[in-house]
Amino acid sequence: MKKLIFALCFISLSGILGFAQNKSDYNKWEVYGGYSNGQVDTGFDSGNTLRDFFDDRRSFNGFEAAGVYNIHRYFGIKADVSGTYNSRPTAFAFPNGDGTNSSVSFDHNRSLYNFLGGVQVKDNSSDARFKPFAHAMIGAGHGRSKFKNVTCSGGIDCSGLFASESQTGFAGAFGGGLDIKLNKKIDFRAIQVDYNPIKFNDGTDHNVRFGIGFVFK
Repeated sequence: MKKLIFALCFISLSGILGFAQNKSDYNKWEVYGGYSNGQVDTGFDSGNTLRDFFDDRRSFNGFEAAGVYNIHRYFGIKADVSGTYNSRPTAFAFPNGDGTNSSVSFDHNRSLYNFLGGVQVKDNSSDARFKPFAHAMIGAGHGRSKFKNVTCSGGIDCSGLFASESQTGFAGAFGGGLDIKLNKKIDFRAIQVDYNPIKFNDGTDHNVRFGIGFVFK
């Protein structure tokens, strides 16, 4: 009887130790921070080639930060925030009909934010060196448009012509990338590519988001 009890205790202890070891063989948390490039839809459609795809979009630059709680070695719950920005000086002139010209110049500053949450699939093993991942997230997108340094000449009254505006709508990010282990605490995110649709009042922007940065565990 004593031998049976001892055997049961040994099996139970082995199971507990094995479970603890299995829990520790993958990272429970990770935090990502890095550079984000957004190819933002301008609303034009000039063709179906890859070059046309990028010609129809404007490049925004900024940041992305994300946190993941891994509920399993291969599955995690993810929260993601990104902000990208574009500033474009614009100037044009036109004749008045009396031999003189009028001109208008301004800086058009635009910003785009994503506030997303969803799931991530990745091998979070502590020993894995190359870690491809995929994620699917939904949430909200917020866009702002401001005009600054407005200058008008030739008798043009610019007051009231340039108004700032903002919109918020449903957004998503669907894509993935590749993390490379540098040491026990840091991975390098070599590439991330997302399809980033945002639905505003005037339609859906079909954006693409690129990222590169570091993952801290």
